[in-house]
Amino acid sequence: MSRAGRRPVALVTGASSGIGLELARAAAARGHDLILVARGESALRALAEELARDHGAAADVVVADLALSDGPERVVEAVEALGLEVDVLVNNAGFGLYGDFLDTDLAIERDMIAVNVTAPTALAKRFAIPMARRGRGRILNVASTAAFQPGPRMAVYYATKAYVLSFSLALSVELAGTGVTVTCLAPGPVRTPFRERAQVSASRLFSGERGRQAEEVARAGWDALERGRRLAIPGMLNRAGATAAQVLPSGLAARVVAVLQPTERK
Repeated sequence: MSRAGRRPVALVTGASSGIGLELARAAAARGHDLILVARGESALRALAEELARDHGAAADVVVADLALSDGPERVVEAVEALGLEVDVLVNNAGFGLYGDFLDTDLAIERDMIAVNVTAPTALAKRFAIPMARRGRGRILNVASTAAFQPGPRMAVYYATKAYVLSFSLALSVELAGTGVTVTCLAPGPVRTPFRERAQVSASRLFSGERGRQAEEVARAGWDALERGRRLAIPGMLNRAGATAAQVLPSGLAARVVAVLQPTERK
């Protein structure tokens, strides 16, 4: 059950840093209580204290590794143990890896597929069903402008984000009329810790100070979510790039990305 007399509840994965942290802050500022999900307990607890102090939001912490096969189910079990209904599901957790496919680590790429693809699919399944039964609910899936074309040197990452985009748009049509909306947020480069984890120093797409602020992206995502929009691409240049990528032949689009993301092989 929802907390009686309390604010609606938003569950945010990957809430400890970057876009996820800003999405949690935006949710609290817009009247939501939170369920914060990530691997780092100390960062989540610090955020929970901040949200309570600054916005009067109740924030529960769920420590889970979504790369593990039972990670999504652990999140569901934790929510059930808290006795809460999830009004807004934010599938934000994700990471990338830069490098030639012949050189990159398969174990890391398997974890990437689990976090970027399997986890949001499983969580959407588990929470969309009760949302539809109640006749209300919202889902925000975080993809990327990488979703609109193949991405040499980040082949698996681009493919996972293409899945998130396709899945989100399809699900939004399936759920039309149920009271549940699905929004896909597809930002371009963002100044977050993603860059360090993905090791994208060689990519011209992430060079220097390129990229929007995470707070700006989170605000755009929440605006789209509240309006029930199916797709949000923050920034005029990012929207133009996504449109161009869809118009170009896929092979040409991939070659353009390859120029912007050169090989690091010797």
